[in-house]
Amino acid sequence: MPAPSSRAKKRPLTKVETATPAAEREPRGARRKRETRLRLLEAALGLMAKKGMEGVAINEITEAADVGFGSFYNHFESKEAIYGAVMEWVFEDFADALDRLVGDMADPAEVVSVCVRHTLLRAQREPVWGQFLIREGYSARVLERGLGHRLLRDIQKGISSGRFKREDALMSFLSVGGTVLASISVWLQFNQMHGERVTTIDQLGFNVDDLPQRAAKTLLLTLGLSRLEAEKVAYRPLPGAGTLPEISVGSVLSAT
Repeated sequence: MPAPSSRAKKRPLTKVETATPAAEREPRGARRKRETRLRLLEAALGLMAKKGMEGVAINEITEAADVGFGSFYNHFESKEAIYGAVMEWVFEDFADALDRLVGDMADPAEVVSVCVRHTLLRAQREPVWGQFLIREGYSARVLERGLGHRLLRDIQKGISSGRFKREDALMSFLSVGGTVLASISVWLQFNQMHGERVTTIDQLGFNVDDLPQRAAKTLLLTLGLSRLEAEKVAYRPLPGAGTLPEISVGSVLSAT
């Protein structure tokens, strides 16, 4: 009887599946639809930041996004619909994140300080976002949604609790909101000078590094805090740095 072979029987090697299973992959059609929608949103943001919603036509959006005119209506019913989507994408998610960040803060002054500083920092990081905020900040819609609606709410809470020594919530809102928008505007214009210096701004001590803290301090003074207390709150370490959502504006905006 022949001796058993000493050579072990080899088992066929199993192919390692490195790709994502087909059931888990995003279908090509769905991916293309999502990418087209994002391009339309990016283009609308860039155009509306410069011209406002009323000054932009749908064909301008599709041209900037390099998308066929008819394809626009596969994603949005109207210009007002894409404007609403841009607002949701640009402001609502950010405002919701701020709400979560300051949700456990009991001091209305700290809430306003943190939200204002984060808003200014984001405008510095994302100039198109800042331009759109300025455009919308001076519109009649500012009190109805987004950051403006929440700022008014926080000011009203501070007045009701006695933390803010002011009686007129509307004028307090206009003072605070106007300072925020003006601070963003000055920074954007200063940044676009590409090295040119403006003597008056320099003499007034303009410094982008501490602009958010200086703005927060000024706003808290406006709302009735003492100078010492306003400075203490405004210069506290900023919570939530690097954790808030940001938009990724693609190269399509360079054409707008």
